[in-house]
Amino acid sequence: MLLSFDFCLQFCRRWIATGICRRVRGTAGNLAQRRSRCVRAKACVRGFTLLELLVVIGLVASLCAIAIGLGRRAVEAGHIARAQTELSVLSAALEEYRRACGDYPQTGAGAEFLQALIGRLGPTGETISIHGFIEAGKFSMENAADPFSDSAAVLVDPWGRRYVYAYKTESPWSNAGYVLYSMGPDGRDSAGLLNGGFVNHSAVENADNLYANQPR
Repeated sequence: MLLSFDFCLQFCRRWIATGICRRVRGTAGNLAQRRSRCVRAKACVRGFTLLELLVVIGLVASLCAIAIGLGRRAVEAGHIARAQTELSVLSAALEEYRRACGDYPQTGAGAEFLQALIGRLGPTGETISIHGFIEAGKFSMENAADPFSDSAAVLVDPWGRRYVYAYKTESPWSNAGYVLYSMGPDGRDSAGLLNGGFVNHSAVENADNLYANQPR
């Protein structure tokens, strides 16, 4: 919990005054002299106002920096956990789609991918009308678009960036499955896929990508 500015200021004043008085009590002199010196020492505390402010400001700034850093890490961890959950749900939906339609959506377009998962497009892009495979309302859409009225709607991850999906977008497609991932916290990924439909996992840009399935 952050200390209030007033509390820190009072603490510093008392600490400085106490230290000075203790030093005064350790010197020779009668009781009256010691009392007089303590009074003067306490009066001198007013002269430490600038020092007090600098100490307190430094303390508060340090505590704020720590709190902000912890807060950012907590938010980032929450985004990562949510993205992993959404990718898991999308992966399960793709498997259900394949069982119902015979194959995964053969596209690299985010809009077509979403239309397939809500039961509007078949594997090769043909128009169909079947039950949806995801609850679209539980996902975020780019520009808050409604996929049922806007066929250009696309899914976005917790950072507001498009999920990347690809399947049989090139020939030959040697990958045994699809490619589906979030670009992660840094929002970067390498351009394109390797021959056969594989993600370049050695690329620096892909270091923090979050995948729906195990890297192939």
